[in-house]
Amino acid sequence: MYKLMTPGPTMVKENVRLARSAETPNPDFDLAFYDEYKETCELLSKLLHTQNESLILGGEGILGLEAACASFTEAGDKVLVLDNGVYGKGFADFVKMYGGVPTLYTTDYEETIDVIALKKYLENNHDFKYATVVHCDTPSGMLNDIDSICPLLKNYGILTVVDAVSSMFGHDIYVDEAQIDILCGGSQKALSAPAGLTMVALSKDAKHSMQNRKTPIAAFYANLTIFENYYENKWFPYTMPISDIYGLRQALYNIDQDKDIVKRHERIASAVRKALIDAGFSLYARNGYSNTVTVFKVPEGITAEEVLHVMKETHHIMLAGSFDVLAGMVIRIGHMGTNANVEDVKETLMALEKTLISLGMNLSLHFSGY
Repeated sequence: MYKLMTPGPTMVKENVRLARSAETPNPDFDLAFYDEYKETCELLSKLLHTQNESLILGGEGILGLEAACASFTEAGDKVLVLDNGVYGKGFADFVKMYGGVPTLYTTDYEETIDVIALKKYLENNHDFKYATVVHCDTPSGMLNDIDSICPLLKNYGILTVVDAVSSMFGHDIYVDEAQIDILCGGSQKALSAPAGLTMVALSKDAKHSMQNRKTPIAAFYANLTIFENYYENKWFPYTMPISDIYGLRQALYNIDQDKDIVKRHERIASAVRKALIDAGFSLYARNGYSNTVTVFKVPEGITAEEVLHVMKETHHIMLAGSFDVLAGMVIRIGHMGTNANVEDVKETLMALEKTLISLGMNLSLHFSGY
């Protein structure tokens, strides 16, 4: 077995694994489970600093992104896709899939979205039903300022869909203050539960838009309205993955008790970046650094595949390369959730140093912890 130091999935705590192994009732007919599900959703809303309703969906994090677009989009709707990364650009595919017309606002992939430049653009270009923005673009580690971007969009009456799959709980997210209409998260990132669940938080404006469509939503599983009144009616739209939800609930309890979680992510991320820069590496991004993943450029003379192979086969630690326009260019170190601790990150950087030396590089990586 190897240690997962990828930007998701992450290592899972023992108490989360044990929670998933508990005996389960029939989630369709056991009335107590409706209370348990609702309480878990309410805990999620509390941790996201929102009065909005949260839902847990049976499907990996991508489900939430598609469901947001499916539930908002009608044929011909104009949608602004904020594109400064692979996942940002990817939203356009979901928009087109459901008949929308995406407009890509494309900026430098090595730079966080410039809010001042976006404001100037919106002055003459704001005829959009909704906009999509990625908080942390995992392929590049780029972090965007949703606290400034989303209120700016709302000023023009533009609804917002935020992909926070890789940032949630590694960064503070204040959904209500940021005026986010649909926030999407995933179980396998900083939450440190196994892959398989999507979490969404829905504003009143989001619900109003979905309930007042002119045409039906062209999906069932990716339809966020099918959970309406689930608790009052004691009826889920499909059989809920109850063991996964038990594990998620324990993971949320872990986060609720971990008052230092965001500051720890911030300190470890800063120390990892410093260690790499001091050793002579170039980070991929010029700014907008994430607390959950650090991305550095592969030095000349070696390949990403060589580094990843030695790390896994010799040191039993899995890092990640990237894909799309970044394929072969960078290596990603995940330090999110359970993995955001000094011991695991120090072990990873020591192994990376030995790996690179074995591949002919002369360097020294010093991780100062905090």
